[in-house]
Amino acid sequence: MIPIGLSFQQAPPISVPFRFFLTAPLFLLAAAALLFAQGPDLMASRHSAAALAATHLLTLGFTSMIMCGALLQLLPVLGGVPLAHPVRVAWLVHAPLVAGTICLAMAFMSGHALFFHLALGFLSMAFGCFGLWLVGALRKIREGGASIQGMRAALAALTVTVAFGLILAAARSGGLAIPYVPLSALHPLWGLGGWTTLLILGLAYQLIPMFQLTAHYPVRMTSRLIPALFLLLTGKTLGAFVPGSAGQALSIAASLGLVAGNLWFAAVTWQLLSRRRRKVPDTTLQFWRLGIGLLALSACMALLPELMDDGLPESWLLMLGVCVLPGFILCVIQGMLYKIVPFLTWFHLQSAYPGLGIVPNVRDIHARFHADRQLALLAVAIATLAASSWFPQLARVAGLLWMIHAAWLEINVLQAAHIFRRVHRVARMRTAH
Repeated sequence: MIPIGLSFQQAPPISVPFRFFLTAPLFLLAAAALLFAQGPDLMASRHSAAALAATHLLTLGFTSMIMCGALLQLLPVLGGVPLAHPVRVAWLVHAPLVAGTICLAMAFMSGHALFFHLALGFLSMAFGCFGLWLVGALRKIREGGASIQGMRAALAALTVTVAFGLILAAARSGGLAIPYVPLSALHPLWGLGGWTTLLILGLAYQLIPMFQLTAHYPVRMTSRLIPALFLLLTGKTLGAFVPGSAGQALSIAASLGLVAGNLWFAAVTWQLLSRRRRKVPDTTLQFWRLGIGLLALSACMALLPELMDDGLPESWLLMLGVCVLPGFILCVIQGMLYKIVPFLTWFHLQSAYPGLGIVPNVRDIHARFHADRQLALLAVAIATLAASSWFPQLARVAGLLWMIHAAWLEINVLQAAHIFRRVHRVARMRTAH
């Protein structure tokens, strides 16, 4: 069944998003392997070389990879705007993003300036091409709903994130003198709290009612929350550079607003999911519930550094990072991925071969993933990684669990690709005869 109001005739070829979806779990696997290899040393500090490498393998190699692939697929559908030269655009974003992520991880681990310079070049090319395409596509959409508004805000946040990241990389390579401490805090704030979270909110406004058969988000939220969060991020940024008590007060006020906004989204989403019209059990719903619960927990934890004069122990800050990135963000992304991948596989096959009766339905494709078991593994992996913030000797156990999870995710996406190729091959043989 095709959801009403969406322009699926504008969808790009399935190879466009799938190249990103197939690559992303490999970077998650690389981050997990690094955690397994480094063990307690990686969990010693958020700023260790291994921790920075693993974090960027997750944020660039997994999260941004999935987000870019999803946007290249969903923006033409949500906005009704055809994507010019979609395969070429996908290559211009995907290849340098892969190369830049690998170079940046190697730069953190080795400390060589050459790898930083290569990462700067590749990542500038990837996000530059992606940003130009996104700006061009968004300009063609005259009437954008809440999801389009979220994409616009996420693009602006991505611009800030990339700018801060490039400046920090240039500084670490020895080519630039900057106020490193405030920028090193603002870079992940805009990356996780801006680019990723704002995009998740914008997509949730469309995907939660569409795939989970819930009521729509309240208009007051969809029209106000994302702009408010963007302004609060801006206020938090200004507070970092305003000296004295005024800057501190601005920073605390912005933090309180960000926490309130994220808790509002978490509460409304939980309520919508609890009252969904379809009562059939759905594992992707549990991915969302786990992610939303971790969002609420991390929002509350994020206030503590602002309210405590002496700051928090490193173990608390590490656990906060675990709740946000491998917790909230990865849970929600996987919940979306396990809806999008089977649907795209079915949709493209059904569109190409509508009368042959050989296309498996979405539920049959999803059943091959055994997502309920993987959800259990994911919950244990998150809990073990969070515990390793306090007990670093658990780091290698966490790394092993995440390696299994990443490999399982890659196998599942490969299964969907295999189904597509197999049905495509059978259909061509039948039509040929």
